[in-house]
Amino acid sequence: MPEKKNGSIDDSVENGLSSNEVHHHHRHHHHHHRRRMIKKAFWWVFGILLFFAVFFAGVAWHNLKVTSNNMYNSAGITKQRNADKVLAQKRPVSILLLGTDTGALGRSYKGRTDTMMVMTLNPKKKTTTIVSLPRDMKVDLPGYADESPAKINAAYTFGGVKESVKVVHQHFEVPIDYYVLVNMGGLEKAINQVGGVNVTSPLTFTYEGMSFQKGKTYHLTGSQALKFSRMRHEDPQGDYGRQQRQRLVIAALLKKSASYKSVLNRQFLKSVSDSSQTDLTFNNMVALAKNYRQATAKVVQDHAQGKSENYDGQSFEVVSNTEQERVTELLQNSLKN
Repeated sequence: MPEKKNGSIDDSVENGLSSNEVHHHHRHHHHHHRRRMIKKAFWWVFGILLFFAVFFAGVAWHNLKVTSNNMYNSAGITKQRNADKVLAQKRPVSILLLGTDTGALGRSYKGRTDTMMVMTLNPKKKTTTIVSLPRDMKVDLPGYADESPAKINAAYTFGGVKESVKVVHQHFEVPIDYYVLVNMGGLEKAINQVGGVNVTSPLTFTYEGMSFQKGKTYHLTGSQALKFSRMRHEDPQGDYGRQQRQRLVIAALLKKSASYKSVLNRQFLKSVSDSSQTDLTFNNMVALAKNYRQATAKVVQDHAQGKSENYDGQSFEVVSNTEQERVTELLQNSLKN
């Protein structure tokens, strides 16, 4: 008599299952096994994809940090308050913007800062305030008494960013949380990286082959924006008119770049890293992009008005105590929640 194999149909019949039930039982077991295999394969593939996503995100994040580190320079500044804590608490923050026209940064001849602006970002009030300071403003330099009085833009020549921060704080009594120093090449690249900026011309003029009409809005590339903001001699307001156009360009750039996509982007950071310097860390930049975007909803623009005076053969802009107090009050109010 032939031997029965374990698990054969004969066994199953003997155990009280009909042949049909046995076939159904085997099919069900087969489907269940296949489902389990598919599920296993799915989680295995998903796990691999997740690993690669995390790995490449980590690499990208690391590359961004490395790129931003190329721009980082503390400049030896002693802060008036704990700036990182201000940022962590999403409180209004101040940044000193310094612009220089002397090519690459870090060269032995620093030149002077053609542009000085104090910018405050207030996320609660959804307001950004930008105040220009006249580059020829007559000041006493805190660290260079023998060179005083001097023009405010000479602070950078004598003592770098550190002296620039000190002199602004001394005259306007506002804490400077961070600084950003950029040369014009860096500004041009930044504008190109965000796809250009939109500005409305406050006057009609032609400069270096570019023509602008008062009241007309233009979409400008980096090089066109520099032409728009550089002209000075034909402006009835002279350097004050130039400051106004510079603020318009900065405000337009802020509106375009106040997002993760455009600022925390390796191409963007790489393009400006060789012509920019800042004491904002990469994590500071993340916090600004994440928590301060709404501050660009409204932009308040102003300037410290001076009066031309000659002193010791030099022409200065003398900003009265009353005007300095007005600007101080404006900036201090912009830093209140």
